[in-house]
Amino acid sequence: MTPLLELRDVEARYGGVRALHGISLTVEDGDSVAILGANGAGKTTTLRAISGTVRHSGEILFRGKPIGSKSPEAVARLGIAHVPEGREIYGELTVWENLLIGANHRRDWRQAKKDCENVAGYFPRIAGRRDQQAGTLSGGEQQMLALARALVARPKLLLLDEPSLGLAPTIVSAFYELVQSLTDELGLTVLVVEQNANVALKATKRTYVLEVGRVTMEGASEDLRRDERIRKSYLG
Repeated sequence: MTPLLELRDVEARYGGVRALHGISLTVEDGDSVAILGANGAGKTTTLRAISGTVRHSGEILFRGKPIGSKSPEAVARLGIAHVPEGREIYGELTVWENLLIGANHRRDWRQAKKDCENVAGYFPRIAGRRDQQAGTLSGGEQQMLALARALVARPKLLLLDEPSLGLAPTIVSAFYELVQSLTDELGLTVLVVEQNANVALKATKRTYVLEVGRVTMEGASEDLRRDERIRKSYLG
């Protein structure tokens, strides 16, 4: 069966610095996959290569078709939503306006607005604040808004970059519980980049470990949680 997403020997550079050294990975339809690694391991660059926001070589296939040469807008239209590190919401706009931006590539505008209403219903902490400036939300609420905005696009694949960054443990736990319920209900596939190994290994089915731009380990998340190398390097 063809994987939903496949990377084959993907390399990427920032100027003269090579960030990825031939990354290969697969994400099956309906899967939840984590990418672990320290700062500078290439985690964020991997997601950027998939979403078309960094120049790269090698092959990136989505539903068996190459997408490596497509623009970020074209990638989004295929059904890939990227929630970047730092959330990148529009703080000066309202919650509702941020949601509408998530639908800006949709052609069925009337249905898109209905989807904004439906998606907001999954996030009670922000649903009642549609006219509030997004920048005045708490960090956890802004992360929820970033996720909601991505879901408005009706993605098949959701890319999450360090969603737990800067959030309290209880908020992180609630966020991942929500992601799990949404993936089950909406049939999403999730690829998440995390530095918090405890969170990532509990929240996903499979994991890839990156070190200086290379895949050094891969396997079932539950198995890697018990691996002594992972315990020493990432779990303390």
